[in-house]
Amino acid sequence: MKKSNRTGLMVVLGLMITILVLPTLIVIPFTSPADTTEVEETAPKDKEEEEDSPFLVRVLRSQSEQVEEVPLETYVSRVVASEMPVNFELEALKAQALAARTYITRHMIEGGKISEEADVTDTVTHQVYKNEEELRGQWKEAFNSNMEKIEQAVKATQGEIITYDHKPITASFFSTSNGYTENAGDYWEHDIPYLKSVESPWDEDSPKFADQKIISTAELEQTLGLSLDGDIQTSTMTKTEGNRVDEVHFGTQTFSGREIREKFGLSSSDFTIEQKGDHVIFTTKGYGHGVGMSQYGANGMAKTGKNYKDIIHHYYQDTEISPLSTQTALLSSAAE
Repeated sequence: MKKSNRTGLMVVLGLMITILVLPTLIVIPFTSPADTTEVEETAPKDKEEEEDSPFLVRVLRSQSEQVEEVPLETYVSRVVASEMPVNFELEALKAQALAARTYITRHMIEGGKISEEADVTDTVTHQVYKNEEELRGQWKEAFNSNMEKIEQAVKATQGEIITYDHKPITASFFSTSNGYTENAGDYWEHDIPYLKSVESPWDEDSPKFADQKIISTAELEQTLGLSLDGDIQTSTMTKTEGNRVDEVHFGTQTFSGREIREKFGLSSSDFTIEQKGDHVIFTTKGYGHGVGMSQYGANGMAKTGKNYKDIIHHYYQDTEISPLSTQTALLSSAAE
């Protein structure tokens, strides 16, 4: 083939390639790694939390009587923010997150919804829950930093719950012990093997450790339906293993320590009774029912270098920290 013919053929082939390839280049958009990263970073946070949560929680707001539906991890974050002081140690906040997630998981599995529209309330009947608007109003300019700390604790325990015999436990907690937690059977009507009395000496640093309440002798008699002739010194008490009042005996009548606590709104069922003239002084140690994890005790443990797993295993005896995914079948069955 002559050189001129070869040159002409090359020109023709070049034109054909240009005609075929150019339209393709025009319709394919250019995507850089930076574009992809930007899309991922601007994904809505609520969507991410929903994808990380195996179920939604419907919360009945006690004031508005409206129902808020939120992803599990959002619910846990807001419970931790509402139930434990944000200035507590991070490991204590992690333990609280684990307890909160375990509580709601067990509640959902047991089908304990309060109505067709709601699973739980936002009160101590279940777990205290405040939404973002309420927390912003409470923390003001510290909201972002506080929530960052809370979410760090929740994220660190994500996908974990506390189990006993492969089932979520009753993850009860309270503010401040009297130096010991209480056996479940000594406060409630039945024993729970992992809710046993343990030492909790760190609670003495709690501002809620000691309290007093003064009432008239007449109010005591009226509330209890007694006639003591103005003299209560004949009362006798027995104590529980957790050093709280088991029973109080007034003559022939007997009341449990829990009854006395609830009737008079005492901080704890570890109390003494002293009569001063026509008044009675209740002196208490601790704050709350005393069963399960002490929040101030958990914070005290964290200050000594203990991690959240140490805290959980101390207050919930013989339990395990297990993947939430082990409960998938039970959660699915409960939702049907």
